[in-house]
Amino acid sequence: MQKADKERVVADLTEKLRNSDTMIVADYRGLTMPQIDALRSKLIDSGARLTVVKNTLTRRAAEAAGADALLALLEGPSAIAFIESDGDMVAVAKALADSARETKVLEIRGGVMQGREISASAVEELAKLPPLDVLRGQVLGAVIAPLSSLIALVNAPLQNLHGLIDARANQLGADSPSETNEATSQSGEDGLAQEA
Repeated sequence: MQKADKERVVADLTEKLRNSDTMIVADYRGLTMPQIDALRSKLIDSGARLTVVKNTLTRRAAEAAGADALLALLEGPSAIAFIESDGDMVAVAKALADSARETKVLEIRGGVMQGREISASAVEELAKLPPLDVLRGQVLGAVIAPLSSLIALVNAPLQNLHGLIDARANQLGADSPSETNEATSQSGEDGLAQEA
């Protein structure tokens, strides 16, 4: 690789490291090109770009970008999944963990999340989480449930009052015709008594 090419690669990596605050590093040694291509496709669908990098160039780029947390993860052949701003970290972790299980070759080393190093076990725990849409639904459900309970508590006395008023109106409505019938029969008896 020419010196100019190396400088271009370091500049590109530096820019990626500055723009991406979350990334996952894996050892790809032993993966075939079709397996790497399949993994890249899965990661693109999840909002990440997989880059196979030389550690010496990546170290220079990390130092230039101030990404010191990444330096500890650069041992042996490295592939870095740069998660884009609209990417789903859980889906990326899941894709890498699935690939590691299927190939029994890929090894997740860890990652960097918002400037802090995370371990390989933390990445695997992320992979066990439900997808982002499901998590959003769960959070929304947790927010809405107490509000629904509050609304039910506020509405219950009003519903009881409404039911009480309806019952009393029905009771009064039922009493009125019988009182009218009694008054009619009373006046009829009084009229007969007067005639006699």
